[in-house]
Amino acid sequence: MTFSAPITAAARPTRFKRATVTVLAAAGLAGAALTFAPSPAQAAEAPKAAHTLSTKKADYANNLDGWIKEALSIMKEKGIPGSYQGLHRNIMRESSGNPNAVNNWDINAINGIPSKGLLQVIQPTFDAYHVSGTAKSLTDPVANITAAANYAADRYGSIDNVNSAY
Repeated sequence: MTFSAPITAAARPTRFKRATVTVLAAAGLAGAALTFAPSPAQAAEAPKAAHTLSTKKADYANNLDGWIKEALSIMKEKGIPGSYQGLHRNIMRESSGNPNAVNNWDINAINGIPSKGLLQVIQPTFDAYHVSGTAKSLTDPVANITAAANYAADRYGSIDNVNSAY
């Protein structure tokens, strides 16, 4: 999403500035008009602050809560259904929240492709359902969540519909 920078006092048409001061003064609010005009130092800083806000990526905690929230943001952008509760429930069942969990005992492991990560995805499934814009690593928490949710959406309609191993 792109945000446009707000119009600064320096960029605002002079006619608009005069009209604003005139209206405020006429209403007996001349003192308030002075608070709307930034100081030269503030005016010089305003474009930097606006640019920082418009291009800054949201910060997510480097923990299960943050990984789920970041994955949900990407899922929303890509049209992949799912909720925080559905993701959390499945993650806790599959890996107890450990992004480095590896299943070394089931049929996939016996066949040489163990399930890995928060949602216990095998490499071929990860490769087929990888969501662009995420890491190409099966054990990257956000990539694992989004690929698994993408797979679950294709197979079950949503990760929210998964209530057992999938």
